[in-house]
Amino acid sequence: MIDVSFYTKTHSLKKSVMAGGKPQNVQKSLEWLRSKEPIVFNIETTNACNMTCHFCPRTTLMTRPVKTMDTAVFMKIALQLKPHPDKLWAEWVEFAEREYNVPRYEQSEDAFFLYILTRVLVLHGYGDPLLDPHMADYVGILTRAGVPSYFSCNPMNIHLGKVANCFENGLTYIKYSIDSLKSSARGRDAFKADYPKIMQVLEMKAKKGFKTKVIITMINLGQDEFGALQEAFKGTDVYIYQKSLDQTWMVGGQKPKSIHWSEPCQIPWSSMTINSGGYAVMCEEDYDGEVILGDAKVQSLNDIWNGDIYTELRKAHFAGNADKCWNRCDMIPYGKWLK
Repeated sequence: MIDVSFYTKTHSLKKSVMAGGKPQNVQKSLEWLRSKEPIVFNIETTNACNMTCHFCPRTTLMTRPVKTMDTAVFMKIALQLKPHPDKLWAEWVEFAEREYNVPRYEQSEDAFFLYILTRVLVLHGYGDPLLDPHMADYVGILTRAGVPSYFSCNPMNIHLGKVANCFENGLTYIKYSIDSLKSSARGRDAFKADYPKIMQVLEMKAKKGFKTKVIITMINLGQDEFGALQEAFKGTDVYIYQKSLDQTWMVGGQKPKSIHWSEPCQIPWSSMTINSGGYAVMCEEDYDGEVILGDAKVQSLNDIWNGDIYTELRKAHFAGNADKCWNRCDMIPYGKWLK
């Protein structure tokens, strides 16, 4: 989830900065307008993965140990989560359509960010959620708490029984990411083997009447294959869109231009990330747990969110001393916009 109230409150300030303006007291304004109650964007319950994607820093740069979160830790975090109130969500959808000119029912990268990622708790990070044996249970816990859930996973790891359990327990969205129909950047010839598995998932979903929405995305690696992917899933009930390649600071290429990547980074004020070790880290892009903001195993999310270490991270977005944020991320901190 993302603090959509913060997005609406800071929208005019953000537009001014993006237009080249130099508003006074930007840092103080962001701090004043942020919610003092933390909103969690994602919980990485495991960083185990059996892919070797060349565009993912996990493959070549991650050094932290592979770990699956203890169930007691997940439960402790989950008990502190709250969904967006219906009224707030309805107001956000109207605001987003008006200010960003992206229809709520459009299938695109921008619509995915505005109307899906902002609403759900993301259950992945730098691992495949289906490698966590407790994933279906976690989905059920969130469903009973009224919190919409979503994760992206590798089609290679499709196990119909596990998928069915997640669907049965109320998973809101599941995404299968395709990099190519012809050759794979994931260390295997993927699509020929994965397409039948995805179709089996769709057939099972229809047969059992599950409400989970299946999302198909193709990472834009410069290939001209998205039309063929759309044709492959023509007539099926999927949400399909093309996704920008991120991590271009590492692999090169054109920086992503979607809303999420082209605006000043708002993450330190709008959402929290918990990694598989139970630590609050600076964001979902922190593949190695480089900046630890707190320990959710022993601290409340509220204490972490309003603590001194988080305060220093927010200052670093302006001071320029957060190396990962300023030099090893495709998002641009407010401080860089204001230079």
